[in-house]
Amino acid sequence: MKNVELKGIVVPIVTPMNEDESINTEELRRQVNRQIEAGIHGIFPFGTNGEGYILNGEEKKLVLETVIDQVAGRVPVYAGTGCISTKETIEQCKMAEAAGADILSVITPSFAKASQHELKVHYETVAAAVPNMPIVLYNIPMRTGNALEPQTVVELAQVDNIVGAKDSSGDWDNLSAYIELTKDLDFGVLSGNDALILKALKAGAKGAIAGCANVYPKNMVGIYENYVSGNLDAAEQCQANVSALRACFKYGNPNTVVKTAVNLLGYPVGKCRAPFNCLCPEGVEALRTALESDCERGIC
Repeated sequence: MKNVELKGIVVPIVTPMNEDESINTEELRRQVNRQIEAGIHGIFPFGTNGEGYILNGEEKKLVLETVIDQVAGRVPVYAGTGCISTKETIEQCKMAEAAGADILSVITPSFAKASQHELKVHYETVAAAVPNMPIVLYNIPMRTGNALEPQTVVELAQVDNIVGAKDSSGDWDNLSAYIELTKDLDFGVLSGNDALILKALKAGAKGAIAGCANVYPKNMVGIYENYVSGNLDAAEQCQANVSALRACFKYGNPNTVVKTAVNLLGYPVGKCRAPFNCLCPEGVEALRTALESDCERGIC
């Protein structure tokens, strides 16, 4: 199995698109460099913020191969390979392995309700199909309709190549249970909620997969780097700096807010793919105001 350490701030990088919704690979390469130059610890193509839910198989392959080529080994590349069916998830995992991904992030199946037993069998079957690839479980029940319970995560942590879990439930009790129940195992927990990064680190998490890093990569990296260096005041400030941006999430899909913010900062990443591509004028104005204030304070 690939030996990749789970740590730091990983960006679920946006997927730049042209006006016709085709993939803008040139801008994707620029965004990869922007993130690495800011000190990011990993790049995660076609996660939730990368619109993996709306890309087809060939587009995912194009995005992943472009990112891997541009990263050129500088940081680990995570690939979001989870699909609704076990069969398609395995196909995507094998595609990512062949492309050269370092870690697989496998979201729970969605739409149909799955029992904990079904989820456990699903992940065990996927892991057995790609035994040389580290797998990170991905829990985001508000989007998928299926939640990975802490005890299920503990059981799956016994599988050799299931090395971690990302929790985007927004439920501190759930995230802290992941951390506490696996603390004596060779297993890493990552926060998927940007408001809980520092709290999770203090509790023993290894890092975070942070959508806001698309907007403020240096600041998000600062949460982790200041924490591990012992500068808690600076880490707290970096964590607090996220609040104005996150307050704009109430105006629409967080993916759309994040991608709109990146565009407002001057990076032509395009819109999210329809129909998830509209932000009300009030939301755009609130976002513009937040960004201007944050940039004046040197957060951008």
